[in-house]
Amino acid sequence: MNDRTRKLDALNAVLFEAVPDALIIADREGLIGQANRHAEILFGAPEGGLIGLSIEALMPEAYRERHRAHRTGYMAAPRVRPMGGNDQAMTGRKLDGSEFPIEIALSPIAGADGTCYLASVRDISDSQRARQALVRARYDAAIARLGQSALDARNEDDVIDGLPASLAQALEVERVAILILDPHSREIDLRQSIGLREDWSHPSRWLEDPNNPLRTVLNEGRSAILDNGGFAGIPGVASAALLPLLDRGRPMGALLALSSQPQRFDHDAQHMLQSAALFAAGLIQRRRTEEELAHAQRLDAVGQLTGGIAHDFNNLLTVISGSLQLLEAECGDRPEANELIGNALRSVGRGAELTGKLLAFARRQRLSPRVLAPGALLEDVAFMLRRTLGESVQLAIDCPDGLPSVYADAGQLDAALVNLSLNARDAMPRGGRIDIVLREHWVADNDPARSLTPGRYVMISVIDTGHGMTPEVLARAVDPFFTSKEAGRGSGLGLSMVYGFVKQSGGHLQIDSKLGYGTRVDLYLPATDAERGAEGGERVALPMAGDETILVVEDEAEVAAIASAFLRSLGYQVRIVAGEDDAMTVLRSEPKIALLFTDLMLGIGGSGLELAQQARALRPDLPVLLTSGYADPTQAPSLGDGASFELLRKPYRREQLGEAIRRNLDRRTN
Repeated sequence: MNDRTRKLDALNAVLFEAVPDALIIADREGLIGQANRHAEILFGAPEGGLIGLSIEALMPEAYRERHRAHRTGYMAAPRVRPMGGNDQAMTGRKLDGSEFPIEIALSPIAGADGTCYLASVRDISDSQRARQALVRARYDAAIARLGQSALDARNEDDVIDGLPASLAQALEVERVAILILDPHSREIDLRQSIGLREDWSHPSRWLEDPNNPLRTVLNEGRSAILDNGGFAGIPGVASAALLPLLDRGRPMGALLALSSQPQRFDHDAQHMLQSAALFAAGLIQRRRTEEELAHAQRLDAVGQLTGGIAHDFNNLLTVISGSLQLLEAECGDRPEANELIGNALRSVGRGAELTGKLLAFARRQRLSPRVLAPGALLEDVAFMLRRTLGESVQLAIDCPDGLPSVYADAGQLDAALVNLSLNARDAMPRGGRIDIVLREHWVADNDPARSLTPGRYVMISVIDTGHGMTPEVLARAVDPFFTSKEAGRGSGLGLSMVYGFVKQSGGHLQIDSKLGYGTRVDLYLPATDAERGAEGGERVALPMAGDETILVVEDEAEVAAIASAFLRSLGYQVRIVAGEDDAMTVLRSEPKIALLFTDLMLGIGGSGLELAQQARALRPDLPVLLTSGYADPTQAPSLGDGASFELLRKPYRREQLGEAIRRNLDRRTN
């Protein structure tokens, strides 16, 4: 070895120690043959303590086997390059077991004993902390911008629609999507996305894969982070983050972020996504609540209006019907006149049915609930429907044994099922299939999606294969007088009546429909453990006539005249007044009054129920009969001490009034 060579080796040795980075030289077996002092300090080794160690001893155990394979591949084609890729941080391990982030540059070195390999190692803890601080600042700024956008936007939809782009920019990922879960059909819609091609963006296809983590996110409400691997077959995805959107603890959708880089979603990214998911869920939940409230308020307002219309209309029908009945009595020997009167009375009956449907929607109809076995009732309905629906419609009934009974009005439930089935038939002009399915349904806690109180219900589902509804039609499906049928094919009161009946029965109506996919209507009725009572026997005609004096209180003069004419024709004496004060004056001064017959609504602010209470306070044994065009459930005809009054619905026939009067008079005598 000449002086030049010795000087060069000495210089190399000085440089090897002077370089500020940790330098390590290893052979083809991965054994360390040389390390400078910076390397010993970096890995916590005493002087000479790294010599002879395997290079894998300086990395976490989880990476050692994989690194051996990478090392073999590198040595087969050595070149100068950084270790790792895609800005992927490496992790070093000190001899005491502690770990820290590092960068490594590799370089082959030709020597007398063959090729060795130089690794230049740098601790990047400080720079990584600085980068993380910048990333956190970017995330915080993105969340702040979301909050500001909620204040500046015209509505929540604008904020939600812009969310994927904002998150993709902040996270520096390629694809972000918001998925919404339908609370009833459990179908998933892609609300908004960025970076997803149209042929990738059908969430229903993703759920067909039982191993897709989205199923777990939406079923259990837990986040899923995929550090290494694809998602749903979408090309170029190396890592993914899936976070649930929760509505009072229940999954109502998911926030999805996809990256082409593995291990892209660290703790800070997950925290930022969690904040965004909470933000989005809050907006969606508020929008849904506002829509539900607005819908409920609209239906309540329409219900108040229709109830008032029904009351006035029933008063008109009472006058028309009463006048026709009086004419009928006068024209007993004139067949032509009787035929005309009969036609008119039948029209009055149809008008009464119409107001009954209005009252059903307004939830002011008078129900006659009893314990029903839904399966037995369904058998009767199915028999009639098979003859009504036609040969082109297949009807299938699924009613398992052991279902609990329900407490409901049999006639109204029967009418509801017929209405729904006929609607389904009309939605299938070329034929199709209707399934009526009964199931037991438990609600363990308040159900925000169905407004049901905890308890047991029987769910009756009517499912068709028809053309379905658009979202606009579905939103108005239960509105009275709204119909999508052609003129003359429907009154628009069928679903309104069903809605009112179910709500008044303490249940819930849910409609799921999509254009081209048919419609499903679910009725939830409270179940009961009570046993069915005996069916009522055949109706027996009751006596009607009498000679007592009846006090009629009615603010509509025409209605009062009809009631008076009916009563006088039956032999009764009649006194007529229009209000509460006049009625009490008569009751105080005329002890011969045998019964009080009053309308529930007496002009502006007047109440027949209050009059009945005052009359009973004056004369405790006085029979009282109430009448009304509708019965408001909040104004039940009761004294509150267990005593109640009979209610006669308008329009009434002469026989109905006579029987009710006689029944109440005889009840006092008995």
